[in-house]
This record gives sequence, structure tokens and C-alpha cells, in this order.
Amino acid sequence: MNVMLFKPAQLGLARLDPAELAADRKACKKIGPCGVGKKALYLNSFYIDRRYYLPYTSITRVFKRVAMSAGGFTGKGMFASMAYLVVEYDGGKQKQCNFKDERDVDALLELLAKQQPQIRLLSAAGEQALQKKAEEKAARKLPELSDDAKHTVTILRRAKEYLDAKPELSNELSTAQRRKRAQLKSKPVYRYVALAIFLFGTAAAAYGLYAVFTHTGSYGVYFALFGFAAIFLFSSYNMLPTAHNNNSAIMKRADQADAAMAEYVKHYPNGSFPVPSCYAHPIVLKRMIDAVEEGQAVTTAEALDAVKARLQAVNADVQVEQEEYDEIVAIKALFLNHDYQ
Repeated sequence: MNVMLFKPAQLGLARLDPAELAADRKACKKIGPCGVGKKALYLNSFYIDRRYYLPYTSITRVFKRVAMSAGGFTGKGMFASMAYLVVEYDGGKQKQCNFKDERDVDALLELLAKQQPQIRLLSAAGEQALQKKAEEKAARKLPELSDDAKHTVTILRRAKEYLDAKPELSNELSTAQRRKRAQLKSKPVYRYVALAIFLFGTAAAAYGLYAVFTHTGSYGVYFALFGFAAIFLFSSYNMLPTAHNNNSAIMKRADQADAAMAEYVKHYPNGSFPVPSCYAHPIVLKRMIDAVEEGQAVTTAEALDAVKARLQAVNADVQVEQEEYDEIVAIKALFLNHDYQ
């Protein structure tokens, strides 16, 4: 008999029968605190992963929401942000799930796009903004490109296709350089603060367990202690040094990602790769193509300069759409770590 120790709570009007729910929950793909099953999406509460379930028949939209603190996009820090997964269901109700790592939100949405294409992956406002942006982008394009500009676009598209054939290299390059940027800009005192917060969290959890087993205090006390423990441990999670989260490991990973990409583009079949290997990312090439088609550049060098200028112009005072935000986060660390050379 298939029995779940913690049965997910029904969140919407639709439901699965117990046996169906148990099988689907067991086989679901776990991504961050949530899970993607064949029949339902599993969502977290503040304390418990995959605490609720929503059958796909109830869901109309699933999208990302990002809250960014001051300092995002600047050279002073590393894109401080909090990512949420927002699920819209049963005619407009919403459930918001907090994630430690924004990349997990992106991975979940990517999997949903493949498995549940009927679900919209943008908010209503996001769809309107995307449509408006597409119209504005089309209006910015030159009606006719020169032969030199057409040749440049062809070169860049071929290079982008070459990178798209090995997406894991570009993804690792972006991820490793973002971690390097965060490490370079984090002050040593932050590590000690994170350690102190972690110790507070551990102490709160330990005392909470002691209080439960000795029946000291009330349920309100237990709730407060475990709540403080979750907050403290969650806050210090990404700052504590580990075998994979220390200066040596982070720098080594960035160097290996650079070397792997350099080796890959060295064998580019159409001659010299049009951008330095440290900037070899499909998003960089996409934005270079946009620069040429919009008349900002003719040659590949001019297109790369246009991309650099746009990235340098974006700071905490500049508002951008979600799509551009995602693109900038993916590539800006590449340029910051190499001083835009």
C-alpha cells in the first residue's frame, strides 16, 4: 500500500483521489521547494516543501515574480533579489512560493512549458508588456539593412546556433561568473554575520525541539522558535562557506567554465568566433543581432560595443521589463568580471 507520511493539502477546488495523489507526489520532479508531477503542481508553505497540491485543471497561469533590492545591476554588488513562483488558479486566486535560488524558478517554468503547454507562463500584465515590447522592437528595426549589416547578422546567427548546440557550456559560464562576481564583491564581515545568524537559527531550532519534548511553553512559543530558526537558517544559507562555496572553489569553477568555452569556440567551423570566448553566450549574440537590425552597429565589433554600452547604462535607477532583466542577470557578470574589455 502506497502511504504518504505527509499528505499534501488540497489547495484549489479540483482534487486527486488519494491513490492517484500518492503516486503522482512520489514521482514528481522536485525543483527547489516545489514539485512538478504529471497530474499536479506541488507548492511549498513558508516552512514545508511541497505542502500543497494543485491539479493542472485548476491552474491558469504560473509565472515568476522578482523583488530586487537596491544595488541590483550595479558594480557594487551582485543583483540582490528574491524570486517567487506565482500560481494563479480557480478564477484568479494566487499562491506565491518563495525560492532560495532564482534559477530553480526558471527551471520549473521551463519544465512546465514542456509538460503543460496549455498553462500560461506570464502574468496578464506580463503578456501585455511582452506584446508592447515586441511591437516596439519591430518598430525600431531598420526597414532595410545594408549588405555589410546583413553579412554581420548572418555571422552572428551562425555563431549563436553553434552555442545553442551546447547550452550547458553557456549556462555554466553564466552561473560560474555570477558566483565569482558575488564572491569578489562580498565583504569578509558578511561571512561572520552569516555564521552568527546560522548559529542563532541552530540555537532556536535546538531550543524549540527541547521545548517540544519537555512540554515547556505553548504552541505559540513552538511556532515562534521554529519560525525564527527557519528565517535565520534561510537568511544565512548562501553565505556560509562549504566545500563548494568558498573562494578557492568559486574561482576555480569560473576558470574552468572560461576554459571550457574557450576550447569549444576554438573549434568553431566557420572561422574565428565573432566574440571573445569570455563573452560567448547566446544572449550576448542575440543582443548583438538586435543592435545591428536596429541600426546601432554594422560590424561585429560595433555590435559588441553596443551591447556593452547598454549593460553599463543599466543600474538600480533604471527600470526594465522581466525579459530584459533575465537577460541582463545572465550576462552582466561576464562583462563585469572582465572589465568590459
